[in-house]
Amino acid sequence: MPDYNLHTKIEFLKGVGSQRADLLKTELGIFSFGDLLQHYPFRYVDKTQFHKIRDIHTEGTSVQLKGTIRRLETIGGGRKMRLVAKFKDDSGYMDLVFFKGIQWVQKKLVPGVEYVVYGKVSRFGSSFNIVHPDIEPVTQANLEEAAHLEPVYPTTGKLDGKGLDTKGIRKLQKILYNRLKEMTIPETLPAYLLEKMRMYSRQQALLAVHFPKDFAALQQAQNRLKFEELFFLQLRLLQIRSRRKKAFKGHVFERVGEHFIEFYNNKLEFELTGAQKRVVKEIRNDMGHGKHMNRLLQGDVGSGKTIVGLLCMLLALDNGFQACLMAPTEILAQQHYISMTESLKGMGIQVGFLSGSVKGKKRKQLLQFLEEGIIQILIGTHALIEDWVQFNNLGLAIIDEQHRFGVAQRASLWKKGKICPPHVLVMTATPIPRTLAMTAYGDLDVSVIDELPPGRKPVETLHKTEHHRIQVFGFMRKQIQAGRQVYVVYPLIEESESEALEDLNNLMAGYEAISKEFPPPEYQISIVHGRMKPADKDFEMQRFVKGETQIMVATTVIEVGVNVPNASVMVIENTERFGLSQLHQLRGRVGRGSDKAYCLLMSSFKLSSDARTRIQTMCRTNNGFEIAEVDMNLRGPGNIEGTQQSGVVNLRMADLAKDGRILQTAREVAARIVEHDPEFEKPIHAPLKAYMAVEGKAKKGWSRIS
Repeated sequence: MPDYNLHTKIEFLKGVGSQRADLLKTELGIFSFGDLLQHYPFRYVDKTQFHKIRDIHTEGTSVQLKGTIRRLETIGGGRKMRLVAKFKDDSGYMDLVFFKGIQWVQKKLVPGVEYVVYGKVSRFGSSFNIVHPDIEPVTQANLEEAAHLEPVYPTTGKLDGKGLDTKGIRKLQKILYNRLKEMTIPETLPAYLLEKMRMYSRQQALLAVHFPKDFAALQQAQNRLKFEELFFLQLRLLQIRSRRKKAFKGHVFERVGEHFIEFYNNKLEFELTGAQKRVVKEIRNDMGHGKHMNRLLQGDVGSGKTIVGLLCMLLALDNGFQACLMAPTEILAQQHYISMTESLKGMGIQVGFLSGSVKGKKRKQLLQFLEEGIIQILIGTHALIEDWVQFNNLGLAIIDEQHRFGVAQRASLWKKGKICPPHVLVMTATPIPRTLAMTAYGDLDVSVIDELPPGRKPVETLHKTEHHRIQVFGFMRKQIQAGRQVYVVYPLIEESESEALEDLNNLMAGYEAISKEFPPPEYQISIVHGRMKPADKDFEMQRFVKGETQIMVATTVIEVGVNVPNASVMVIENTERFGLSQLHQLRGRVGRGSDKAYCLLMSSFKLSSDARTRIQTMCRTNNGFEIAEVDMNLRGPGNIEGTQQSGVVNLRMADLAKDGRILQTAREVAARIVEHDPEFEKPIHAPLKAYMAVEGKAKKGWSRIS
């Protein structure tokens, strides 16, 4: 007999062949027996019991019946023609109805023969029937089959055409199942772990997940496979972190010197929140012990991440190093530059600004001062990572809104340290659910600022439809008369040229309507969208920032980068077209001053279920982490903003939105193993070493860089 194993090519499985194999490879990524085995069912049909016709009382339920066909009858003509089979068991009668393939079905069904029938119950008048049921003659084989839960597999139209619909794939799985019963599937988890956690072996789990005897066996199999998937993901990330900490020594920031102390004692306008103090302590602990810091700082909009970043920069300066901050847009970088220069006034600290617009003699002098160490803090855009930017002694690099930078860009900044890499602090105002943070950023240390500074009032969020348009205009007018400013934001989703033009037309139509309602010279309006020239966009933004205009009509280009404390109202048009994360980011543009702030969510009256959930969530809470959890449940982890570039793994079995407890356990177990046996040298960890050696090769990448 051939030596089959999980790496055997799929074409060698009986019933596949080269043509089907090519389709399985291109359509589902199934190249081997192991791949097919890991093509898991996405649901199961409960065929563990037979129902009686007399017990059927509600439509919409799926039932399995056993009985005989008494007679067949064709009713109607043309398109309305249907075949009705009178089906009987020992409790009563029911109609089985067929609209398609009538001639084929008529030949297949024989009155008096006993059949197994499965389908969804529907009502016609006062009686129940089943339309297009699954129907097979009773055999010993399908009676045995009825004792199991029937798996339903993901497939595609092309595969359906080659007989590889869910039934076809189930047949292949059965062939593989019988083959594997004769083989031993290598175990991947240590024996002590299986015993301690009372888990199925890998072989038991893989076989039971495809053909479970009951729901209890299915639950056991799924839990084992989910744990394994999440455990190896965490093991890999934690091993990367462990290796990085050994391989890369960080600069030792042992002093808390005069810059930090003077700023902390004399320059802070508010006392730090408990969360900010905790995060500063975590960062000081990292940088003070000679280990290379690679830390993600999460904090909701307005939670005070920037002040934490500035304190960390002062620690670098106190220890004789330079620091830099890289922001994704020029306006955000300028904002950081202006606010930090103002905060550090009178402290004798040299702060520089660099972006693509800084040119000629000004740039040349700045680069010279930077290389000589005269400039202690450099703030800028991705211009910071250009080869011609040379630091004298860079000790700390901060990346703001880090998900807007590609991995290679972040790596370039990491290489700016001369003796060893600078400590890296990456900041994001996009709250990431805890389970996703453990996965997307599992090799980083994570800090969270989970409380707002004193004085920050939550933004009141209200849902309005087009019927409330006059009321909304009146509210805007009242706020402007009180000296406030207003954002009006339109979607601009450039999936196609026609959609982009349509969105632009909507924006311009909205601008015209607002201009009529708020005419000059009493009112001034700015307009900003992505198709404007950068200089024009910045000019319009600056007019609003300076208070020269009362209303800014814009697309989501203002999502990150505009800090206008006087803006107290955010009107979001076509709210149903925005994601939750984006809505939360937009709302964060208001409420930055001491005044009460409002966010008005405008939508059509008809809403999808998901859109209604998003709007209700926004109106219910200002908590970004709660919002992120809802967002992940709606959209799935791979689509959450801030994680697309972070290598979020496509999980085959686990679901980050539902399996948080399993993930937490997997990470704790993985952390203990990596702490005591980071390279899996102990004999009890041989299965881990073997698995990581094979699977780990495909997972190499940029993981060591934040």
